Amino acid sequence: MSSSSAASGIEPIVEAAPLSLCAREPHVAADRLVAEMVPPPRFDSVRFSTYIPDPNQPSQSEAVHVLEGFATGLDGARPAPVRRSLLGFGFGKAKAPKVPAGPRGVYLDGGYGVGKTHLLASLWHATPAEPALKAFGTFVELTNLVGALGFQETVRTLSGHRLLCIDEFELDDPGDTVLVSTLLGKLVEAGVALAATSNTLPGKLGEGRFAAADFLREIQGLSAHFRALRIDGEDYRHRGLPEAPAPFTDEQVGKTAYATEGASLDAFPDLLEHLARVHPSRYGALTDGLKAVCLTDVRPVPDQSTALRLVVLADRLYDREVPVLASGLPFDQLFSEDMLKGGYRKKYFRAISRLTALARDAKGLVKA
Repeated sequence: MSSSSAASGIEPIVEAAPLSLCAREPHVAADRLVAEMVPPPRFDSVRFSTYIPDPNQPSQSEAVHVLEGFATGLDGARPAPVRRSLLGFGFGKAKAPKVPAGPRGVYLDGGYGVGKTHLLASLWHATPAEPALKAFGTFVELTNLVGALGFQETVRTLSGHRLLCIDEFELDDPGDTVLVSTLLGKLVEAGVALAATSNTLPGKLGEGRFAAADFLREIQGLSAHFRALRIDGEDYRHRGLPEAPAPFTDEQVGKTAYATEGASLDAFPDLLEHLARVHPSRYGALTDGLKAVCLTDVRPVPDQSTALRLVVLADRLYDREVPVLASGLPFDQLFSEDMLKGGYRKKYFRAISRLTALARDAKGLVKA
């Protein structure tokens, strides 16, 4: 402290060192995974009434109409359990509840940024049931839940729900196909309604990622659970907005990180290495309390495994509305041309779209 500052009694401004994602190794209890299966903070306040359909895309208005009706139909009534003898036959006057005719769920298919997650969260909010009887999570979070609880415990936990919402439904490997097909079948039998979003029609899941034809029965079984709703339109995140902002300098990023309370500061290559040591189910916890993520030396991701981990982190940051300030290459150069033409291209385009939106959000943080 200078003598003049001491004499005046004014404390000098000391900027705290930023946080580091690479220094975090969160451990997430299984009960937290269940408790956090609610719409993310970004979608806390969304409702059907706040979704603004594009007048040039009638499928958007139609989706709102169908989903409002679907929510109304989930009035909390559940089929009574069937009592059976050891031989499997019903006894007394109890009758087996009728399985609902047709699909037991809705499946929102559309491109990036047309508002599918907004509508899915609106359905969750509109469904007349206590929050503890509704579950909302991404496909990755659902498979992580099975990994944490085990298959039977996951079935038991979710079977008491009225509604299961699955965002970003995508099949990445044969194991996921069989697992999810079996899980959703059990939940539908228990009376759970389903809703999902994806960039791929149900019957096309897995194409370009593995030998989907070998698992056609499972994929068709998944498809049978859903009524598909196509939602057309352009990415609202880019609608009428400029291109992604140019990256900042290392100096600007570092200065902003030190001046922003709750910001993290990491070199991008170091962060990619750290993500390989943290299970994707913990990426949400990795971002706990962050107000901004500052990254230096953004460069193309080196391989597909790294790229897929980055996609999960981008989803968690977007859900939590954490702005991302970066130096190096712009986010639309993260993935190679081969990646953007491959089986995971839709995931990569989604990550680019979301990181671009978060980069725009971060512009106001930059210090002169």
